[in-house]
Amino acid sequence: MAPMDSTYPTTVSERASGTTARLGAGLHIKGEISGNEDLAIDGSVEGLIQLEDRKLTIGASARVTADVLAREVVVYGNVKGNLRARDRIEIKKDGSVIGDLTTARIMIEDGAYFKGSIEIDKTSDAGESEHKSLARTPASTTASAV
Repeated sequence: MAPMDSTYPTTVSERASGTTARLGAGLHIKGEISGNEDLAIDGSVEGLIQLEDRKLTIGASARVTADVLAREVVVYGNVKGNLRARDRIEIKKDGSVIGDLTTARIMIEDGAYFKGSIEIDKTSDAGESEHKSLARTPASTTASAV
């Protein structure tokens, strides 16, 4: 397993709390992952990932074929499946997502690949479940830096 800062950046709070679990590049998991810790994946996962109140980071070497439910999802690697994040989804410049996204906030960097639909669920971030304000946008995007 690589040191904390060798694969991708982490926040100061992650380093301080030490609660980020890691799935190394040599690990391959089929099934369901659930838990109450932030998770960084560098290996491959097939199935379901449920980290409702935590952050999921999919590293550059990761291959994930799964539906994901988390507070925040950051993608540096490849994902095939639907992503649902209560707070935000980020697809970094070398990241690739094929699937539908549902979140309150979205960021897709130049150079990232995305194919699917985006549903902005503004109530997820505010914590209100009674009144939903949804916008649905079908998209197939390949962004590239000039």
